[in-house]
Amino acid sequence: MDVYETPPIFENEHYLIRFIQVEDCADLLRVYSDEKAAPLFNCDNCGGDDFHYTTEDRMRQAIEFWLREYSQRYYVRFAVCDKRIHNTAIGTIEIFNRKADDFFTDCGLLRLDLRSDYENETEISCLLSLILMPFFSLFSCRMIATKAIPAATERISALQKFGFALSDEKLIGGHDGTVYGDYWIIKQ
Repeated sequence: MDVYETPPIFENEHYLIRFIQVEDCADLLRVYSDEKAAPLFNCDNCGGDDFHYTTEDRMRQAIEFWLREYSQRYYVRFAVCDKRIHNTAIGTIEIFNRKADDFFTDCGLLRLDLRSDYENETEISCLLSLILMPFFSLFSCRMIATKAIPAATERISALQKFGFALSDEKLIGGHDGTVYGDYWIIKQ
């Protein structure tokens, strides 16, 4: 299956993870305007964007940008929808197979942005159980890496539960060579 031709859908009794849509704008504005959540978003190597959006117009621009990036096969961004509250989008998941000249090459780089009320071990574990194994094959990667800063204790607990370990290696930004840390990895 080519994820850039037909994005898959993942679901269990609590969540539906599907390709992002412009219609997610109002729901995602609640995520990306959440001041408690914003410090946990991974904005490494994103040209200075901090992913803290406070207007519907800015949120729509971001979604349209993500859709353009997908059409150019750079990454896939999924909406994370809570089935318990009428499929409301409560976050996004971005992933791509990173090709680079550092340790994090041939790596599924995973970004998980969630509303702060979902930033807990139980909810993150539920999401990881849906996507982790399929992502290895969909993105043909030898490992998956995701950022979790030390303050993200609930996220770190969930990652550890699934076998992720904090890497000593640094990710080197492709735009300007900036060095980034706090990456947790799991190998297939």
